[in-house]
Amino acid sequence: MASQLDTLDIVVLVALLLGTIAYFTKGTYWAIAKDPYGNSLALANGHKNTGRTRNFLEKMDETGKNCIVFYGSQTGTAEDYANRLAKEGHSRFGLDTMVADLEDYDFDNLDLVPEDKVVFYILATYGEGEPTDNAVDFYEFVTTEEPAFSEGQSPEEKPLAKLKFVAFGLGNNTYEHYNSMVRNVNTALEKCGATRIGEAGEGDDGAGTMEEDFLAWKEPMWASLAETMNLEEREAVYEPTFEITERSDLTIEDDTVYVGEPNKNHLEGKSQGPYNAANPYIAPIVESKELFHDPQRNCLHMEIDIGNTNLKYTTGDHIAVWPTNAGMEVDRFLKVLGLYEKRNNVITVKGTDPTARVPFPSPTTYDAIVRYHMEICAPVSRQFVSQIAPFAPTEEIKKSMTALGSDKDLFHKEVADWSLNIAQLLETQSKGTAWPAAPFSLFIEGLNKIQPRYYSISSSSHAQPTKVAITAVVESMHKPKAPHVLKGVTTNYLLALKQKQHGEANPDPHGLNYELNGPRNKYDGIHVPVHIRHSNFKLPSDPAKPIIMVGPGTGVAPFRAFVQERAALAREGQTVGKTILFFGCRKQSEDFLYADEWKQYAADLGDNFEMHTAFSRDGPKKVYVQHKITEQAKAINDLLLKRAYFYVCGDAANMARDVNTLLGKIISEQRGWPESKGEEEVKRMRASNQYQEDVWS
Repeated sequence: MASQLDTLDIVVLVALLLGTIAYFTKGTYWAIAKDPYGNSLALANGHKNTGRTRNFLEKMDETGKNCIVFYGSQTGTAEDYANRLAKEGHSRFGLDTMVADLEDYDFDNLDLVPEDKVVFYILATYGEGEPTDNAVDFYEFVTTEEPAFSEGQSPEEKPLAKLKFVAFGLGNNTYEHYNSMVRNVNTALEKCGATRIGEAGEGDDGAGTMEEDFLAWKEPMWASLAETMNLEEREAVYEPTFEITERSDLTIEDDTVYVGEPNKNHLEGKSQGPYNAANPYIAPIVESKELFHDPQRNCLHMEIDIGNTNLKYTTGDHIAVWPTNAGMEVDRFLKVLGLYEKRNNVITVKGTDPTARVPFPSPTTYDAIVRYHMEICAPVSRQFVSQIAPFAPTEEIKKSMTALGSDKDLFHKEVADWSLNIAQLLETQSKGTAWPAAPFSLFIEGLNKIQPRYYSISSSSHAQPTKVAITAVVESMHKPKAPHVLKGVTTNYLLALKQKQHGEANPDPHGLNYELNGPRNKYDGIHVPVHIRHSNFKLPSDPAKPIIMVGPGTGVAPFRAFVQERAALAREGQTVGKTILFFGCRKQSEDFLYADEWKQYAADLGDNFEMHTAFSRDGPKKVYVQHKITEQAKAINDLLLKRAYFYVCGDAANMARDVNTLLGKIISEQRGWPESKGEEEVKRMRASNQYQEDVWS
């Protein structure tokens, strides 16, 4: 009968059913994607791989914790604050704390957090109000209209009524969506009935007050938490998070000892992808040159080959360069801690608590940790000064350090205004006397893990898919009366590599002396560790769309890529829309970046390319890109009416903010609108990605 199923029909239906089940359970019960480097540090540091749980409550119960500090971090600062809060909560108030990366756990069981536990969220806002890479899943879960909590309650039923939480955000007021992460997460949690303890703190990197904002926020927060959870403050005594054991049975020559390698594959000489923020590719630099014609300043152009990897980039992405600390600063640090003679001694570093994560693999050496893993050149935090003070070599120095740690104005006058790093401060305070009583573990805890530096890629993936270009000004200068070179860890490292590539036997930019061959000479032949970070800063998908770009100085980097791409498309016969670039620098003869290239791009693009230049020091009056934009107000508005995309790259605090305001005024004046309507139009453009920024503080 036609209604009956024959054997073949049944086989097909069963196959379809099994296929459907397989599809919907993929990633849950089978084919679960694993990060090949996810456990590499834990395993290297002696922790057994017992199968990581994604249930944070289960982890807290296993380890006896009543406080968990989650962080969403892009550059390491939020992670540093999370570690500091966990440490302080334990030492001052007896909380049993653990620090956790948001991407390591699921959050459907937030509704099961008992009343005797507290959850901290330390959340950086990235880009235009976006979550950091490690916070994307958490953010999408808690801010959805109906989060799927374990007991199935809707937000109206207050599923998080038992949850007590603390929140602090890291933002930059030069961005429109300032601290949107912490604000939106706070709103979402409270909507579901959670109770926030203390204020939702906000730190402002744009105003340069992040550290002081954090310090000012946490004291009243601790007071509120102590009252809510009936905690008693006690005298804080330093308890090391990490146990350091000197290994007389190992030497630096042993092939099991890490001397700067980021993970086991690199140690064993078989580096493989995926290449990411946990695993760099040691990339050859195939070309490097100087872009400035000024002996007092350097700007580098570098071409990095990624052709032998699975690394891919698209025009507008960023390249991350993994820096190495300068030998001069490594020596200073080791000497002031009394470790210079022991620099190559092998040590093992383990957490004293099962939830403590050692931020580098071991066994290793003091030198390797300081050179490749610690952010030793960063500005010192006032809180860390207070933590070091008890270990001063004399009572007089202890008193001085205590004063610096407790007096905001004094600290800024004697430390922050000089941009002193930690070794420079200790050296200055003790007049060169070593600090042998200061535990090395304290510095592992108190200093950030060294972070990759991100640069806008200045090449087109269409024009050169296997070579990534970097355009970077070398930041190095002496402050008057200061005993040190200021900043520029990574750019000076790149300058040294460029000098080596051009035949200098002993590159030594500004006396900084980098170890260019890397651990066990694995970077020899002019190599640099890198990975790619994808960006939302993109050309329109239709190359016929008009674009307007504003990029003074090295802000022109991604626009070189944009124009290079459009020129290549034009040569291939594709229709390319109007392409306008506003570029500014000091002097045409000194720092007009890629001056010769623009001529070729103009020849390729014809009337569709316009470049408006502002050379601020070439005339009687200073002229900036803002002036040139004003001169072209009508042309800009006409293009915007044709749905042109508008891009800004460069300094967030001044130039980018000025351009944002100026564009609103141009729109209102050209269209006869009130200024407020012009401002609203710029906001609409931002929301629809018609206005895009790639800016930095």
